[in-house]
Amino acid sequence: MIEIIGEEDPSMDEPKAKNSLTNEDFNRVKSRADLEEALVNSGKKLEKALFNLDYESQLEQLQVEMVKLQRWIVETGQRVAVILEGRDAAGKGGAIKRFSEHLNPRAMRVVALNKPTDLEMKQWYFRRYIKELPNAGEIVFFDRSWYNRAVVEPVMGFCSKEQYQQFMRQVPEFEHMLFEDGIHVIKLWFSITKEQQQKRFNGRKYDPLKSWKLSPVDERGQELWEKYTYYKEQMFAHTHTSFSPWTILQTNDKKIARLESIRYVLSKFEYEGKEEANTTVLPDPNVVMRFHRSIYHLA
Repeated sequence: MIEIIGEEDPSMDEPKAKNSLTNEDFNRVKSRADLEEALVNSGKKLEKALFNLDYESQLEQLQVEMVKLQRWIVETGQRVAVILEGRDAAGKGGAIKRFSEHLNPRAMRVVALNKPTDLEMKQWYFRRYIKELPNAGEIVFFDRSWYNRAVVEPVMGFCSKEQYQQFMRQVPEFEHMLFEDGIHVIKLWFSITKEQQQKRFNGRKYDPLKSWKLSPVDERGQELWEKYTYYKEQMFAHTHTSFSPWTILQTNDKKIARLESIRYVLSKFEYEGKEEANTTVLPDPNVVMRFHRSIYHLA
């Protein structure tokens, strides 16, 4: 049995049942009209089905380009760190999955650190992240990074005021050292509205495969929305630099955000075979923008 399904609707209290098109249904499809009739009979919307088919096609082509980019990174010994930050449920993990699922694991890592140990809490803050930086010929995706101390930790009271202020002073210097050493650091902020975040929290709550994603810290994100906003804006104001800029993605539509985030990373490098891509590798400026351009659209 083959399914054509759209995004789940987490705004509902409980997930909807998903109807499916059977192989027999597909065997009867000979034209667009036949497909439309089959979708209508199964309770599907033609526009959503066509959007999902186009999404899968574009994603496949972009993942082909990611494989080509990784080959170039390995051959030239580049070091690439892609940082994905944003509010809870903004789509960071899903984007990383699409970035990495067809890459060679020998030249790629995903870093998602747990809370620091007692020993790490007594060390220089950046030390636990330095050892995770990419080696020559490697790309590393950070599912949250040292920027935990810029937003999450002060909002939740996990660091002192002095620790926060020290971090904000040091991080531009730290990133400038990475830049001078030749490490490519790409900083992406996944921006989501408060209403969409709540819908995704609701969806996780009732999905047994996603319930592990919902923590007490996540749930407090709605209560502390304005406090998150304050620290996020402070982070951009102090850490958006010419050598390590922030790039903002509108992520209310997760699928579009996945495609555009991949396009943005691809656009940063002139890798071998890029001109032969079967899809555009330039991001949509209405979805992806530099911090200063997006200042009135941030969430």
